[in-house]
Amino acid sequence: MTTSTPALTLPANERTNWLTSVPFFAVHAMSLFAFVVPFRWEYVATCIGLYYFRMWALTTGYHRYFSHRTFKTGRVFQFLLAFFAASCAQKGPLWWAGHHRHHHRYSDQVEDVHSPLQRGFWWSHMGWILCDRYAETDYDAIKDFARYPELRWLNRWHLVPPVILAVALFFIGGFPLLVWGFFVSTTLLWHGTFTINSLSHVFGRRRYRTADTSRNNWALALITLGEGWHNNHHYHQNTANQGWFWWEIDPSFYVLRLLSWLGVVSDLRTPPDAVKYAFRRYSEEERTELRGTPALFGSRSRALVQAARARLQAASELPAAAPAPAALLRR
Repeated sequence: MTTSTPALTLPANERTNWLTSVPFFAVHAMSLFAFVVPFRWEYVATCIGLYYFRMWALTTGYHRYFSHRTFKTGRVFQFLLAFFAASCAQKGPLWWAGHHRHHHRYSDQVEDVHSPLQRGFWWSHMGWILCDRYAETDYDAIKDFARYPELRWLNRWHLVPPVILAVALFFIGGFPLLVWGFFVSTTLLWHGTFTINSLSHVFGRRRYRTADTSRNNWALALITLGEGWHNNHHYHQNTANQGWFWWEIDPSFYVLRLLSWLGVVSDLRTPPDAVKYAFRRYSEEERTELRGTPALFGSRSRALVQAARARLQAASELPAAAPAPAALLRR
């Protein structure tokens, strides 16, 4: 009876801005030309290759480096990571990382920018990025990287990398390669990334007790190069690897490990055994609670999570929060 009410009472700045969202929907529309242009397997290979290369740049750069600082690198490779990740057309590195840090600070609470628990599937999947409320960069949340002028430039001109990619594809292979290599690949990339916000708090298994509904999901890990091990990540977010056990595939980390052998990156953070095997200390009641967390959107799930959060806080068992930007600057 009340499911449609929130949509009618949204503040103006939380409603979809259809004018500024035109490019987003235009990319989707252009993807349909894949059914019109001549078909070649080379186009499909380009689409898949650019999907996974850019997914790696996004998960490694925007997420594991800029948002969580889980490894170290030099200033040149730092910019290259940001540039390649920006080719995903998901705005700039400072915008992305600043909002992501906010998400971790308030995960599944009212203040969370994209909680499916609080606002449902549409909002968490893409509604929050189509409104005006979160259009600006929260520089206070990302002071540690905002001090670099080249990153501030890229954050302002974040459309430069995707435009360069689109133009290059057109000159290399004409309109068909542009359709497959950019429009189809980018559309798939968007929704592959968005599933972590909308589905990884709803479907999957929970190994660790956290104050949110984060879950581990092998299918999401496959399409996001390891980001699907979301319960691991929310339990201890400051690790370069999100798959903590050998069977938890994490290609983004495998590439990071290779780059560390080559000296491009260093100080890859991994979870200590006390964190990794914390679930072995849980009581049977706590294990049952983890297994019984419902895969739901809405009020019933909110009430259950709020009760679980209260129990965790009372027991002082909440995992450490992300370092504040000031603390990160001292690293």
